[in-house]
Amino acid sequence: MRALVLTDIQNDFLPGGALAVRDGDALIPVANEIQSRFPVVVATQDWHPADHGSFAANHPGKQLYEQINLNGLSQTLWPVHCVQHSRGAELSAALRKDPIAKIFQKGTDPGIDSYSAFFDNGHRRSTGMGEWLKTQGISEVYLCGLTTDYCVRFTALDAVKLGFRTYVVEDACRAVNLRPTDAQDSIREMKRAGVRVLQSTQITKSHE
Repeated sequence: MRALVLTDIQNDFLPGGALAVRDGDALIPVANEIQSRFPVVVATQDWHPADHGSFAANHPGKQLYEQINLNGLSQTLWPVHCVQHSRGAELSAALRKDPIAKIFQKGTDPGIDSYSAFFDNGHRRSTGMGEWLKTQGISEVYLCGLTTDYCVRFTALDAVKLGFRTYVVEDACRAVNLRPTDAQDSIREMKRAGVRVLQSTQITKSHE
């Protein structure tokens, strides 16, 4: 059985948000349209405490997008975003939510970031999503959302390692692109790891 994972389609990552992704809102109609093709739909949500170590504002003298060492891991410093219970952390109002069976929150530990929806960046703690999907009989996951080069990418790489047959719906994703080639480089990395990259038009109606 297969599941669709709606990755971090939150206000702060959309135009006007604290960490806005260019054309991030353009993927929402595609994500809404394909939900009906899956027997199981889940969503993920960046859910940071205000003192999160990934926020540049919590490191006086440091600049946005600078790299630091955070508890033994390389960390990009981001604008304050997706703070717990804030409007920026909410899933977009334009996103269809009625099919969503469960929402998995990540990045809740101030001492470590969590790009993947399965684990924190050090693989020290699970979000519970992998375990839950397996209890539902899921063997294939399809990923869409934000962003191609961070949360979608790391979620896809972990999904493969966990034994899921993994797909990324490319036209239902957008990238941060701190470097102009980040999206393309991420797609290549995912393909090398065994992720299958497709377009939404290639997804057939599920009969499972």
